[in-house]
Amino acid sequence: MTTQALDPLTVPETPAAAAPPTPLQRFVSDFCESKLALFGLVLFLALIMAAVFAPWITPQDPYDLMQLDIMDGRLPPLSEGFAMTYYLGTDDQGRDMLSGIIYGLRTSLTVGAASTLIALLIGGGFGLMAAYFGGWTDTLIMRVVDLQLSFPAILIALILVAIMGQGVEKIVIALVAVQWAYYARTVRATALVERSKEYIQAATCLALSHPRIVFRHLMPNCVPPLIVVGTVQVAHAISLEATLSFLGVGLPITEPSLGLLIKNGFDYMLSGDYWISFFPGLVLLLTIVSINLVGDQLRDVLNPRLQK
Repeated sequence: MTTQALDPLTVPETPAAAAPPTPLQRFVSDFCESKLALFGLVLFLALIMAAVFAPWITPQDPYDLMQLDIMDGRLPPLSEGFAMTYYLGTDDQGRDMLSGIIYGLRTSLTVGAASTLIALLIGGGFGLMAAYFGGWTDTLIMRVVDLQLSFPAILIALILVAIMGQGVEKIVIALVAVQWAYYARTVRATALVERSKEYIQAATCLALSHPRIVFRHLMPNCVPPLIVVGTVQVAHAISLEATLSFLGVGLPITEPSLGLLIKNGFDYMLSGDYWISFFPGLVLLLTIVSINLVGDQLRDVLNPRLQK
């Protein structure tokens, strides 16, 4: 039996080392570790898709009077109406509850997302100014923030809506006035930590302009906590809007929302017509829970020190 001699200059091949994961891959991997967060994300995306494509997937435009029949009012779920099957029943005006819920979800998500984005920009800007300039600027901004946060959010929103009146844009303004202080405090706390680090001091020694230091160097490092707070505040804004609409001072009847649908069926709860309020309330609950599940996992992923 012969053996083949090995060439001493031949180096055995070793498998190539796997490339390290990118930050995006690590983020996705960490986020997917929680099955509850994945469930919340899938549910929230499904709700968003239903709201976006509401005109094409709903069997009826619930606020088109030509499509309504008063004789179909307060039909229970799975009832056969004059022209269609009402899978979730109808309200007192004969509107299809399934269509009304999808259109109402569309309005609620629009109000929540718009108010959160505007409040984030305003509050984040004031928080950066307070942390970067300090002194009387910091004192003035934070005293205003402390004063606003000392009052209940729903009370401030009620007062503003009572002054301005009903309407989507007025609700958004009221919610922005309520929310911006949360972002200002969050950004200030993060920016104060970053303000004392070497890269900010080096940028200051290089005589870079204040806007360049703030927006190019300081602000990007304040984004992770803003993502977490912003996600949770979307759910807060949706619940506030639903509360205002339920109290009758939010959106008008011509601009449906989940809170308004719940209010419309509240008077019929004792008569046994539970579905008019139950199904919109269930969708509102699922929306808020899904957003909170995603926000909770984002908090753990973006800040590993808070992981359970």
